[in-house]
Amino acid sequence: MTALRAPDAPHSITVHISTLGCARNDVDSEELAARLEQGGFELVDEASEAETVVVNTCGFVEQAKKDSIDTLLAAADLKNDGTTKAVVAVGCMAERYGVQLAGELPEADAVLGFDDYTDIADKLRGILDGQAPESHIPRDRRKLLPLSPTARPAAAATVAVPGHTMPEGLAPASGPRAWRRRMGSGPSSPLKIASGCDRRCAFCAIPMFRGSYLSRPMDDVVAEARWLVEEGVKEIFLVSENTSSYGKDLAGQASLEALLPELSRVDGLEWIRVSYLQPAEIRPAMLETMLSTPKVVPYFDLSFQHAAPAVLRRMRRFGDPASFLSLVERIRTAAPQAGIRSNVIAGFPGETEQDVETLRQFIIDANLDVLGVFAYSDEDGTEGEALAGHVDADEIEARRAMLADVAMEVCESRAAERVGESAVVLVETFSEDGAVARGPHQGPETDGIVTIEDASAVIGDLVPVTYVDALGIDLKAELQ
Repeated sequence: MTALRAPDAPHSITVHISTLGCARNDVDSEELAARLEQGGFELVDEASEAETVVVNTCGFVEQAKKDSIDTLLAAADLKNDGTTKAVVAVGCMAERYGVQLAGELPEADAVLGFDDYTDIADKLRGILDGQAPESHIPRDRRKLLPLSPTARPAAAATVAVPGHTMPEGLAPASGPRAWRRRMGSGPSSPLKIASGCDRRCAFCAIPMFRGSYLSRPMDDVVAEARWLVEEGVKEIFLVSENTSSYGKDLAGQASLEALLPELSRVDGLEWIRVSYLQPAEIRPAMLETMLSTPKVVPYFDLSFQHAAPAVLRRMRRFGDPASFLSLVERIRTAAPQAGIRSNVIAGFPGETEQDVETLRQFIIDANLDVLGVFAYSDEDGTEGEALAGHVDADEIEARRAMLADVAMEVCESRAAERVGESAVVLVETFSEDGAVARGPHQGPETDGIVTIEDASAVIGDLVPVTYVDALGIDLKAELQ
């Protein structure tokens, strides 16, 4: 969206937004960018050039928290050279820990929660003027919306939900129905279709600080997709905490099956990619729609988390190797070139050696394109924290490393199987080796790349290629 600058906006102050974590955080940062630009701030690419540095933190796992703190400390060091005057923490870690984070990290000038996003420009100006805003006090955001999903849209206007608020006075035809200012110029962009989660997985704290599930209206999502196309986007990446639940809280026939065909009708949009599907929620109609709707790439981001039934039950999840493998088989029977990715957790409380073997064999049998293996660690306030049967930390790491090695071998083998395939790939950038692209089976940033030597294509082009070699999970290709 072109900057919505108020006629009487105060003098410009430079600000840099540093984003950690997932694609959902990327969208939130673009909301902050739009609000700050509207409030008279000038966005700059480098933290060292900014009077104010805003760090959009991630609070999901221990490594993400550490990365967030390291980024805040690095930004705080910039205050010594005289350009940077304030460092502010926002995002999931700030929302989750609030005053605790502020107490343990005095280098940050403020810790602000989601409720502060609507007047973020005023907050930052006050900080630069010497004010010390009250640090965010965390609360269980699941309690802010009604228990009944269908009652939530009416109540949502009273709750701050990043990515769901429409700028006052902005007509639907004038741009997206939410605050957003693109911070990049690439041909792919995430598009948030919902926020929050109603699941109660024993290892996950996200619902506590992201809140209950809330879908964005279909018209808003489609309008934002049209705006993104006007901004040069060719691929939209639908993101949420649980995309397969989309529409359950909306009136009428709203669902992922209804949304995808509407998005497919957006002129100029070439690819639609869907992220984060719960295997237990995938309906036959949803699967059919994803496989048959024009522009929807055959890409399935499936949240397995484990394969041993006993571990899944303790995680408060559902499934077993047979049902998971059946889903993988159905996808590949309908679309042999489909990309399938997932994540699993090693060392969950009560996990036995037999459970690890079940997971190891599942990884081999599923033959996924990409699989992340994470070591379990307690998350504050989750059920897993209090479960009996905690596995020793060294043993957790040993299990993770072993499973990660198996997963890497499987995923590299899967990439090698693609040599000789034909595909249409999206050119994203260039390197000394040629054009850097992604195939339909590859999600942004995480699932490998395709390199095309001596390519004459330009960024944003969709070009037909043949895969000629594999290097790890990356592929080399030749233009057809």
